[in-house]
Amino acid sequence: MIHLYRGDPSKRFIDPAAAVRSALAEALVHYYPLAGRLRAEAGRKLVVDCAGQGIVFAEADADIAVDDLGDVRYPPFPRSEKFTYDDHVYRAPPAGVPLSLPAIIDQPLMFVQVTRLKCGGFTVSQQNAHCICDGPGLAQFWKAVGELARGAGTPSVPPVWAREIFNARQPPRPSFAHHEYREPADGRDRFESTPPDAMARVQFSFWPDAIAALRGRLAPGAAWASQLDLVVACVWRSRTAALGYAPGDEVRLRMPVNARGRRADAFGCQIPAGYYSNAFAFVVAHCTAGELCGRGLGYAVELIRDAKARVTYEYMRSAADVMVLEGRPVSARKRTFGVSDVRHARFDEAEFGWGKPVYVGVITDAHRGGATFLMRGKDDRGEDETFIGIYLPGDCTTRYRMEVEALTAAAATAKNMQLHMEEVSSAPLALRARY
Repeated sequence: MIHLYRGDPSKRFIDPAAAVRSALAEALVHYYPLAGRLRAEAGRKLVVDCAGQGIVFAEADADIAVDDLGDVRYPPFPRSEKFTYDDHVYRAPPAGVPLSLPAIIDQPLMFVQVTRLKCGGFTVSQQNAHCICDGPGLAQFWKAVGELARGAGTPSVPPVWAREIFNARQPPRPSFAHHEYREPADGRDRFESTPPDAMARVQFSFWPDAIAALRGRLAPGAAWASQLDLVVACVWRSRTAALGYAPGDEVRLRMPVNARGRRADAFGCQIPAGYYSNAFAFVVAHCTAGELCGRGLGYAVELIRDAKARVTYEYMRSAADVMVLEGRPVSARKRTFGVSDVRHARFDEAEFGWGKPVYVGVITDAHRGGATFLMRGKDDRGEDETFIGIYLPGDCTTRYRMEVEALTAAAATAKNMQLHMEEVSSAPLALRARY
């Protein structure tokens, strides 16, 4: 993740790297597990050795200004490799290669780099161990760092560790199937068999009119669908069609569902305010490629909505039980589209005294291995938009664009739609397509 800030003439004699470093040191007193190290016990169980070993902090200077970076509203963040200190501990491995456990044992749990720009602006980038905290937890930590940098004595939200909330039961007794850890039946997976260097990235921005068009494709009287449901259903369906899976192949959508903010009587547990560890569970929506692409968009929306509704305290305890019984299995990947919604993680609340960040978020919204982030921003007119980028085999991108554009087009006759598709297929592939 990276934060980008503009310079402030009133702070021209203040070193942002020193300010962030000092605030980080204070914040780690409150968030002490982040300054520890991971240790593995029997059954691949991870624990945190909280001995104050510290994090890695680096500072750098760049002979460029904020405006030299161009349009920073959308990831991938330009020249991100220059702004990010990384010794490859937490970098995602190539597709099909699981992250090895020894690689993260006894390693720093966070790497931070502050880069000063010639205009007085600066970036704050970080990589961290996801098994320590999730997006909302990380946003809470960086909000605290910002508060301390601006002179607060303590964080406004007291941090709560309380990882025992989601401990496995004794004895473990899974009560759900947990398809997220079960590979689908045998069959060809075009995505997994494509080398990373043969992948191409495509990003779509969904403006309000595109969202309205997707909503208009639901059956009359259908239950209300969130913007997340509509966009993810559109992308999952279009991606499946573009990859050309056989009609009988099982295809899946995997996504994390945040358990924070749930009513205790409905969820089954009260997650305390200030909890900054992982508070999400993976769910899977699945069907055959023929069903997904042959039925209306509402079918995909219903599958997604039903999958999200499964996340209760019982479901999360069941997942923890599976972790214990199976020695922390890895997530299934074959014919699986993984997407994570980070639109409401509140990363922009990290203010170190230079105002709101110009850009804040993940360095890239898509990885060649398949992980994709759903993000939000403002277009040139100041209107809200949701954008999502994915990687596909290079020869699948045109079909994907056609599918997305067909689903997000306003009402049109079949003839006009066909003409529109022909125009799209002959157009050169752009880095971003916008609505």
